[in-house]
Amino acid sequence: MQTDFTAEQLADPDTAVSEKILRACVHCGFCTATCPTYVLLGDELDSPRGRIYLIKNMLEAGGPVPAETVKHVDRCLSCLACMTTCPSGVHYMHLVDHGRRHIEAHYRRPAGDRLLRWLLGRVLSRPGLFRLALLGAGLAKPLAPLLPRALRPMLGLAPPSVPGPSAVDRAQVFPADGARRMRVALLSGCAQQVLAPEINEATIRLLTRHGCEVVVAPGSGCCGALVHHLGEEAPALALARANIGAWERARAAGGLDAVVANASGCGTMLKDYGFLLRDDPAYADKAARVAGFARDVSEIVADLGLTDAAAPERLHVAYHSACSLQHGQMVERMPKELLAEAGFEVVAIPEGHLCCGSAGTYNLLQPELAGRLRDRKLANIALTGADIVAAGNIGCMTQLAGGAGVPVVHTVELLDWATGGPKPPALRGLRGRSAGPAAAPARSAPAR
Repeated sequence: MQTDFTAEQLADPDTAVSEKILRACVHCGFCTATCPTYVLLGDELDSPRGRIYLIKNMLEAGGPVPAETVKHVDRCLSCLACMTTCPSGVHYMHLVDHGRRHIEAHYRRPAGDRLLRWLLGRVLSRPGLFRLALLGAGLAKPLAPLLPRALRPMLGLAPPSVPGPSAVDRAQVFPADGARRMRVALLSGCAQQVLAPEINEATIRLLTRHGCEVVVAPGSGCCGALVHHLGEEAPALALARANIGAWERARAAGGLDAVVANASGCGTMLKDYGFLLRDDPAYADKAARVAGFARDVSEIVADLGLTDAAAPERLHVAYHSACSLQHGQMVERMPKELLAEAGFEVVAIPEGHLCCGSAGTYNLLQPELAGRLRDRKLANIALTGADIVAAGNIGCMTQLAGGAGVPVVHTVELLDWATGGPKPPALRGLRGRSAGPAAAPARSAPAR
């Protein structure tokens, strides 16, 4: 793609990177086939190729941003399926992130939108505030028809009850069972520890059982992805620096082999810390080091190897591959292989490359499109006839849980259960199948 930036514009490091990304695009359009919003709407401006043109024109023009450009960039899920599909290696993630920062700096949204986005960025990233907000949402649900339309999706996604804080999320060190094979820091996260504290609990049990010493480092917290995808660079980088500082102190105190994320949206963010802080002289090297040893929990478990794994009950598991894991981190087969190794019958979900519509805060900011994608994903899950759904991202789990008709659990909960841990809370009362054929004829083939 031809660009027309001035020398002054190219002196900006972000614009220089974006110009190289733009020039890599050859207009082939392969990305349109796997873009969820293009599949739904059929509008070229709601495809990666269309958004690339809009962002190019916006950055070249500088200054105020047309509302039409904002509309189509806002509709992007950042699912990154286009990057998996692109034969030219266009790094769309960094381009759209730059576009969002530019919009945030040069476009004034309506007051209601500004307030909603500000609240999402501040509340979801702070577990204490988020817990209070969920408790308030539970009380407000009967009043939903009377509330502003923008607030109703948040009430709809709020769980019926809010678990209390888990002791594992406090700063501490969990020793390995037996000989220590690895020392890792666990990102305990923000929204996940409020919505499903059992995920961190299962992760720590699973890792320590397999010889990992697990550190929850003082000062670590939200990865910064939520505000980063809202175009708010300063708070995102502040959260990144706080995490890097916490893990560097843990590394200096006893060494670290990895930083582990069990929410794949967070993992994708951690693996990009090196790029995000590349121009910060105080943090560039440390950020690159953290990004270099950041791992999804499934990658760590695969390296360690499952020990004495045997599924306690015979269950068919529909594995939902979160976009941030399969497209953002290119980790697609590993979780399915681990589940199969643990004794579960893993079945493929049709259109598994398409987003479920969660995408961080997308289901709250774009509820109509998110709802259509959710319904499409749930219909495909129903075709599998699975007993349960497994996923590696809390956003996807929350998006799907209300309408799946079967329990939705984290992959690590099943692996923990199969290697000696307790039955996941969401599965209590669910009974496995009796012995028989591995799958009915109509069922999707087990993942290999």
